[in-house]
Amino acid sequence: MNGVNTGWIATAWESASSHWGVDHPAALALMLLAVLPWIATPFRRGGVPAVTLIPPDRLSRAIGALLRLSGMVAILALVLGSAGLHRREQSYEREGTGAHLVLLLDRSSSMDNSFADRAPTGDQESKSAAAKRLLSDFVARRPHDRIAVAAFSTSPMPVLPLTDHHAVVDAAIAAIDQPGLAFTDVGRGLALAFSYFDEDTDESSRAVLLVSDGAALIDRRVQEALRDAVVRTPVHLYWLFLRSRGSKGIFEVPPPGEDTPQANPERHLHLFLQSLGIPYRAFEATSPEAVGQAIAEIDRQETRPIRYVERVPRRDLARPAFAVATLSIGLLILAKLAERHLVTVRAPRLRSPERSEELRRAA
Repeated sequence: MNGVNTGWIATAWESASSHWGVDHPAALALMLLAVLPWIATPFRRGGVPAVTLIPPDRLSRAIGALLRLSGMVAILALVLGSAGLHRREQSYEREGTGAHLVLLLDRSSSMDNSFADRAPTGDQESKSAAAKRLLSDFVARRPHDRIAVAAFSTSPMPVLPLTDHHAVVDAAIAAIDQPGLAFTDVGRGLALAFSYFDEDTDESSRAVLLVSDGAALIDRRVQEALRDAVVRTPVHLYWLFLRSRGSKGIFEVPPPGEDTPQANPERHLHLFLQSLGIPYRAFEATSPEAVGQAIAEIDRQETRPIRYVERVPRRDLARPAFAVATLSIGLLILAKLAERHLVTVRAPRLRSPERSEELRRAA
């Protein structure tokens, strides 16, 4: 029986210590002072000749016990607050629908133009501003995804690793409409995006969403590196091509002699991505509305059952502990201020019959 009790206590302690902790464990020794309110009292004591002369008063006894309990709670709360009581960071495994996504964003200067390929005027949106607005809505609809952000221009730029903290993802997306740089090195940008999955051992769906309004020639060595990357870690690839009005589309077949990578880099990037042997789909958008429709389609396709880990950050409880101590001490102060002295009433001295007779004769 003792072994069972000991095991239960050990299990309860292990469970409590895995969720709660203190920064200064040595301070917990002061919790022994919590017995003081049951030994001593700050209130005045009054002597009573005989306890049997006092009628039973349950209300007074209850108030007395409450005041002693308040003193004990005040001491415990002060000690726990001083020791740095906190709830530890917790991780919970959940099930939902979603994917592991990498948003690969084009940061070239052409993204600062509108879909008419000129500086935005009036109520026009730049391509980067439209992408920012719609991607923010896209992320908000996918609370269970782990999302990373990368960018590219003259060179690839890692922005944010895979994370389930969508507040930082929103902050990264909010920065994509800042002034861009000159060139578009989409090949090395894709290599960076694929590398985000190198240490991702989860069996969830993986996808890369490329958001770009153009392309450039990809070096052959970079092409081979991309082929090797998708063999090691297969992913789904989506290209949201923000096409300027009047420019060549990626699905249009040029006349003979004009279908070259130099003349049509976007179309040949599309053909190269098709040749990688992974699930790939391109969306061509020429307006903010078309961008929204494309993102909605991607949202529908990347909704598979996944298991994900929800992290609850550490929560400091020192302030709530000090607040409880303040309330308990306040209750004791009010009780002390309400304390009153017992008034001793002396009974009149009664004269004996002999003494009264002597006084009468003397008179």
